Amino acid sequence: MNEKQEGRLRTRWRRAARTATATVASIGAVVLALGLTAGAAVAGTSPADPGTSNVSVAATPVSRVAVGDLHTCVIRTDGTLWCWGNNFNGQLGDGTTTARSGPVRIGTATTWARIDAGKSNTCGVRTDGTLWCWGGNNNGQLGDGTTTGRTSPVQVGTATTWASVSTSTNHTCAIRTNGTLWCWGLNGHAQLGTGPTPLLSTTPLQVGTATTWANVATGYAHSCATRTDGTLWCWGSSSDGQLGLGILDFRATPTQVGTATTWSGVTAGYVHTCAVRTNGTLWCWGENGYGQVGGSGGFQTTPLQVGTATTWAKVDTSIDTSCATRTNGSLWCWGRNTYGQVGDGTTTHRPTPTQIGTATTWTDGVAVSYHACAPRTDGSLWCWGDNFLGQLGDGTTTGRSTPAQVTLPA
Repeated sequence: MNEKQEGRLRTRWRRAARTATATVASIGAVVLALGLTAGAAVAGTSPADPGTSNVSVAATPVSRVAVGDLHTCVIRTDGTLWCWGNNFNGQLGDGTTTARSGPVRIGTATTWARIDAGKSNTCGVRTDGTLWCWGGNNNGQLGDGTTTGRTSPVQVGTATTWASVSTSTNHTCAIRTNGTLWCWGLNGHAQLGTGPTPLLSTTPLQVGTATTWANVATGYAHSCATRTDGTLWCWGSSSDGQLGLGILDFRATPTQVGTATTWSGVTAGYVHTCAVRTNGTLWCWGENGYGQVGGSGGFQTTPLQVGTATTWAKVDTSIDTSCATRTNGSLWCWGRNTYGQVGDGTTTHRPTPTQIGTATTWTDGVAVSYHACAPRTDGSLWCWGDNFLGQLGDGTTTGRSTPAQVTLPA
């Protein structure tokens, strides 16, 4: 997606979200009138609106974070789930389609364990092994057997063996505790890994028969996953080399990337991919218009090592930006920086990893899109970048190009 196309999309988003944004603003004004901090309570208190957001400095630490295009969700160490930002498709899960500029609690469950966010949808796994999705569902990406959007979490089937989930614009993949891999949603580019058919699936389909899948990541129209033997596999569209197979075509089923058996994790962006090896090296490939692959030049059709460091811990990618942590707790970002999502205080695109401040207390939970959020070892949450619909969670819609702490409710 180029910046002109994105501009048109954002204009449509602004029109569609105008009512929701106005609601947030008016509620914020009421909150201010009551003498509370702006954004402290952007949700109503009626029984029909389960969102609550009473700001307190004594907040439970954050354990996991996920960012979609324009929304953010976190799981805290007490197992509660909180979301904020754009909610036009119900992707916050609070039972409404009202945008939130501050965190709101989603339901009453205290058993959330894993979370991931797509463009207009969100999915999470609970400690009992159940899988839940909500938000936009025009291509069946929620996996509930329909193409009906949901404003509250809906369970995906009845299985209680889900271990992890990754969701993107139009498809979702998840791994079960028995090592099997399942995908659903749109399959127009064979991103489900089940072959060229079906074109769309509204329920999970098993990908092959392997029982050794360890980690899966979904991009716009491609997917990649690692196995327990350290091999890396990708499938779907490779229009810009994002499969890492040296091709600009597609693969309808999982195909191994090279012969290495030292891959420890993988993440998929819009049309690029990054992964870390067990020796601490970082590799990226695919579309590179903003330097998101970590080097100059055009697209890369095979894995390209990012620098020479051997201390990379975990990497996350999204639209055209990448962020990664090192074993010393430092945080680095690169690629597109239109909205300050690189976090270095500028809006200059960066073709190589740029350290974010000097802190060495970042955990490996960084998540990036048009904005980015990351927790620190003390459990505090920090966000930066685009804030068009309040996705930074600070009660405003003002973006920022450096990390600032998010005050979460008690």
